[in-house]
Amino acid sequence: MTVKENLRPGGRSARVQASVHKAVRELMAEMSRAEVTIPLIAGKAGVTPSTIYRRWGDLQELLADVAVDRLRPDMQPIDAGSGKADLETWAEQYAEEMSSGPGREMIRDVLAAAGANACKCSEYTRQQIGVIAERAKARGEAFPDVERVMDQVVAPIIYRILFGDVPAAARVRDLVARVMSTTD
Repeated sequence: MTVKENLRPGGRSARVQASVHKAVRELMAEMSRAEVTIPLIAGKAGVTPSTIYRRWGDLQELLADVAVDRLRPDMQPIDAGSGKADLETWAEQYAEEMSSGPGREMIRDVLAAAGANACKCSEYTRQQIGVIAERAKARGEAFPDVERVMDQVVAPIIYRILFGDVPAAARVRDLVARVMSTTD
């Protein structure tokens, strides 16, 4: 089951989503993941469990929806002066955030749920790289295609995170150097 999009922006649906998301974040901070249940979330959010089941279907879908919301970038990539420097700065920050304990939990939540949540996360990443690419092009710099950056920088970072290895900053800079060398 996928989350229903834009039911009533700003209306009751938005208020319920905000309240439920807040309850999930608070409960996850207070107790272990295994202890969090839909009835606990509903009670804390001030809604009935059936409201949660109707909107999200199950606990995993709800956790994935909360994770996607938290993974949405809240700022533009840092402008470090060149496409390569921008991508290096962004990729190092991305690797650090995603390999943190909370980052790994969010990745697991998104991947464990069926639905469009993983695609949303991928799109957020593409958008960030797109900003860096447009900035580089505006400066007259060559910059690789966004999909090439996804394949040669983001994918190896996520693979290492998923299988237990924290990508070192030097490794991330090497990935960026390799993808940038294909545009020279």
